Amino acid sequence: MTGFDLRKLLAERGAERYDLHARYLNHQLPRMLHTIGFDKVYERAEGAYFWDADGQDHLDMLAGFGVMGLGRHHPVVRQALHDVLDAQLADLTRFDCQPLPGLLAEKLLGHAPHLDRVFFGNSGTEAVETALKFARYATGKPRILYCAHAFHGLTTGSLSVNGEDGFRDGFAPLLPDTAVGMGDLAALERELRRGDVAGFIVEPIQGKGVHPTPPGFLRTAQELLHRHKALLIADEVQTGLGRTGDFFAYQHEEGVAPDLVCVAKALSGGYVPVGATLGKDWIFKKVYSSMDRVLVHSASFGANAQAMAAGLAVLSVMEDEGIVARVRHTGDLLRGKLAALIDSYELLHDVRGRGLMVGIEFGRPKSLGLRSRWAMLQAARKGLFAQMVVVPLLQRHRILTQVSGDHLEVIKLIPPLIIGEREVDRFVAAFTAVMDDAHSGGGLMWDFGRTLVKQAVANR
Repeated sequence: MTGFDLRKLLAERGAERYDLHARYLNHQLPRMLHTIGFDKVYERAEGAYFWDADGQDHLDMLAGFGVMGLGRHHPVVRQALHDVLDAQLADLTRFDCQPLPGLLAEKLLGHAPHLDRVFFGNSGTEAVETALKFARYATGKPRILYCAHAFHGLTTGSLSVNGEDGFRDGFAPLLPDTAVGMGDLAALERELRRGDVAGFIVEPIQGKGVHPTPPGFLRTAQELLHRHKALLIADEVQTGLGRTGDFFAYQHEEGVAPDLVCVAKALSGGYVPVGATLGKDWIFKKVYSSMDRVLVHSASFGANAQAMAAGLAVLSVMEDEGIVARVRHTGDLLRGKLAALIDSYELLHDVRGRGLMVGIEFGRPKSLGLRSRWAMLQAARKGLFAQMVVVPLLQRHRILTQVSGDHLEVIKLIPPLIIGEREVDRFVAAFTAVMDDAHSGGGLMWDFGRTLVKQAVANR
């Protein structure tokens, strides 16, 4: 008997993974991974760890860019997916109302009691697209404001409120939206006075560089927006579901109640893509104003049973395991231990963030020898030193991290929310060893730095 055998296919062809990607997918990805030595072969994963073919564990401080909030293969989420497949539900008929979407919406809204309804899509960028469309239609105005250096997704509407030219270049024309500086209330009010602003979309903690909004900014921005009949849109795609030590990051600031909230990533449990846009009743009722408009905004795979089951399981685990309180404790511990190193290392300038969303920033050293090496890197390409730290963390200490953005000397830590003191201690010990090497003025780390300089110059 013949048939599809996934395990056999992986056993026969799994070793071709990088060649297949180079041939049929984004050819620059394997090239980049080979260049920085990240071309690893991971065999399995569980919780906050990967294991390679030699059985060595690797600590994940990246969580799939925040998707793996509960770590990989949480048993409760896995069981929920087995159960929903075994149930053989009559899913996506399009002409009935299944229970799981309503149950998940009810659970989500329980964490945002000022909001009333939910639209389910398939990703963070779709959640943002939904918010942009709903804000424009509900207010009858065309323009969205966003923060410089923001990241809200890469589809065309989301790209229009993406504050990084590197992502936008070559994809014009985009929507006529306008950037304001993070925390610049005067600029926000100036744009609002023009009378054509539908809303202002903001990450409560900006992913690029890990910059929290200034104290009081969201509350005052909300007041200005409502005075000008515009909406506050909170992009919680990365910061939501406990990441910052509250269920939503905007909840750290008293009195903030966004009109629309975008979530995704961790809601998936790391299995089934899902995005959600939470909003006020009047907004949804304007968009879906009649039976003729019942499908005016929809998604083919939105609210599918597998995604809904995963989301319900995730929220259940968060409650049962006290994830939000755990994140507050572990995040304070991690940031505290890292901040204590600042006085010991002149290249280490700042540690910031909330919960388990942490930015580690490097800057110009004071000593002459290190200054000359720093200047060499900066002349070639800003951000190379941070990359020099990320690489030995993986290659020598088996810890996966990321540079927080292009041309930034910042490492961002967004580990699974389930990590504890053991993982904190492992990371801090490894980071200390890398900093010791960097401050020694020589060795393999600076040799790799020279390799990065040559690569940066060659790519100009």
